[in-house]
Amino acid sequence: MLEKFLVGGYTKRDSKGIYSFLLDTDKEELLDLQLVTQINGATYLTLDQKQHLYAVATDNGQGGTRAFFFDGSIATPLNSVTAPGASNCYVAVDEARDLVYAANYHLGEVRVYKRSSDGQIILTDTVKHEDHHGPKPEQKGALCHFSNLTPDQRLAVCDLGNDAVYTYAVSTDGKLSDEKIYQSRAGSGDRHLAFSPDGKYAYLACELDSTVEVLAYQDGTFSLLQKITTLPDQHTGFNGVAAIRLSADGKFLYVSNRGHDSIITYTVINDGSALEIQGWTDTKGNIPRDFNFNHTEDFLIVAHQDSDNLSLFKRNPSTGQLTLLQDDFYAPEGTCVLPI
Repeated sequence: MLEKFLVGGYTKRDSKGIYSFLLDTDKEELLDLQLVTQINGATYLTLDQKQHLYAVATDNGQGGTRAFFFDGSIATPLNSVTAPGASNCYVAVDEARDLVYAANYHLGEVRVYKRSSDGQIILTDTVKHEDHHGPKPEQKGALCHFSNLTPDQRLAVCDLGNDAVYTYAVSTDGKLSDEKIYQSRAGSGDRHLAFSPDGKYAYLACELDSTVEVLAYQDGTFSLLQKITTLPDQHTGFNGVAAIRLSADGKFLYVSNRGHDSIITYTVINDGSALEIQGWTDTKGNIPRDFNFNHTEDFLIVAHQDSDNLSLFKRNPSTGQLTLLQDDFYAPEGTCVLPI
């Protein structure tokens, strides 16, 4: 069986934009890299139920979000909403309210767009975080890195600069209100979130101190249950946590390490309220910025930003173990892997 994926990334060297590729689940290999659309800096992507593709983008000093219609082969532009300055770094869709959310890292902002029936977007709200920044050199101000829905349909925003997760109530016309703030340990660098299937727990990837925080979640409020490393004791060099994914059954959590260039696998224990380290898997590339499962979660694909390759792993759904199948599939400057 053939499954299609998209990969976005930087366009600083060899990449021309957004590409598609195939996973042959029978032959257990990746193949057929194709350019879907030329675009600058499409480092994060999402696809809605009607095949509207949303990508962060930058061009001529303007940054923002672009909308496309994706027919399975080519992405046709619909419209763009941009503003002077740096681009967004994360984008997500709210199907129920016809909204699109974006996080802007360098400007410390979360942006909300209304989605029309044809997939075009208009900006409805912008919230700029105050600069209560953390102690590390990278934390010079608010740095929003993630904006996506909670299980109870609030918006969660990870702010790497402020070591915080913000939650907001969202109106149907795309306005944010009722801000609540969870403060993590100083210097953590809150990057991305994943929620347990029952919605009671969240797992927070902390980029700067290479940890995951296990959080209890209820009514827009987070509370800390556990903070656990993503690194083996013997690693003392640079590392920055990147992507975090939870298996659909809630049994295994995976996090990528840039520097150690690995994926750590955790077993989820105590009904979701704690993690136990299972082990590390070498991703066979440099700077594993993102990874994702295929639809059945029997395979996991890793994008390497600096070595321009995708690595394919077989995943054992019973044990969570990853086994390398392929590490030489060319995909330039990859930072986002999206199954379609």
